[in-house]
Amino acid sequence: MSAIVKVQNIHKQFGDNEVLKGVSFEISKGEVVAIIGQSGSGKSTALRCIDHLETINSGTISVCGHELGSASIDLRQLRQDVGIVFQSYNLFPHLTVKQNITLALKHVKKLSKKACADKADQVLQKVGLSEKADSYPEQLSGGQQQRVAIARSLAMEPQVMLFDEVTSALDPQLTSEVLKVIEDLAAGGMTMILVTHEMSFARRVADKIIYMHQGLVWETGGPEILTHPQTRELQDFVGTGL
Repeated sequence: MSAIVKVQNIHKQFGDNEVLKGVSFEISKGEVVAIIGQSGSGKSTALRCIDHLETINSGTISVCGHELGSASIDLRQLRQDVGIVFQSYNLFPHLTVKQNITLALKHVKKLSKKACADKADQVLQKVGLSEKADSYPEQLSGGQQQRVAIARSLAMEPQVMLFDEVTSALDPQLTSEVLKVIEDLAAGGMTMILVTHEMSFARRVADKIIYMHQGLVWETGGPEILTHPQTRELQDFVGTGL
């Protein structure tokens, strides 16, 4: 299967700090990939580079046919093909749930009022929040707000979804409701890249796990690498080091 995301030897520096030191990986259509590693290992930076929120210093990234870094890149189309959900929900507090979802549909996709409403209803049902369409973000729990953020991305019908530690600000109960939504998306064949600290979830849902350490892809493989790590660093990270 041809790769829908291809990251080749990317380097990224912030001033004198080299965060990515030659990162490479490929992701096929329909694959669920979990990126794990300690804070500061470069996980979130790599994810943000895939959506062109950060520009790379060298290397190449191809996403859904877009060559990132080329002068001709259509960022508007890239943003439609690649959805990203962050740890902070980034919802507009003065808009209802439904308005938050339909905003980009109306202004970016130029859909009719009815088409926007229909799509909002559809994605809210998918994340289990149909009854919250007319609520405002402050009336929702953190888990519900995160599910609205996921619904907003899904409404754009992206080819790839990126999740950047979306449960790290949530308590265990709210975490489980958000992970259930992501699990359902995986079962539906959505291509996803998750930066996560939820090891049991990664083991259960991911087709491929990428362990990053000190700005490099240190170890990669199926979920079994969490049970049988090949490097001392991953052993220590998953808590099996002696």
